[in-house]
Amino acid sequence: MGTAISNMLGAGEGNESEHSGVTKLSSSAQWQLHFNGMKDSNQLLVIDFSASWCGPCKSFEPAVRHMAVKFTDVSFVKVDVDELPEVAKEFDVTAMPTFVLMKNGKEVDRIVGAKQDELENKVTKHRGGDSDDDHHQMVK
Repeated sequence: MGTAISNMLGAGEGNESEHSGVTKLSSSAQWQLHFNGMKDSNQLLVIDFSASWCGPCKSFEPAVRHMAVKFTDVSFVKVDVDELPEVAKEFDVTAMPTFVLMKNGKEVDRIVGAKQDELENKVTKHRGGDSDDDHHQMVK
């Protein structure tokens, strides 16, 4: 029982989330817990919809992990469309990777495909602060 609760709260699967800044949500309970906790938050939530068999998803993972480490004020979560098809359907995900950006429980933007510059620009735009804009321009 303790393991189930730990898994639901994100431990158990934690080596990815602990080291990368990206939380992998593998169950409906984990998804609901995380999503409901973010509904009333002004914090930007980036949902990475991917699949284990998706080549572009795998090759783009390091870029997403880098952004999660860089933008510590943003919540990055990963949803495997085969593990949570109902969540993918709820967000009308038809291609991978798809990134849905949400604030206050509402979608504010979406990127379909492994487009690093576009994702980083939209995260910077929606995260609520422009303090990294100068740094971002130098990184490009």
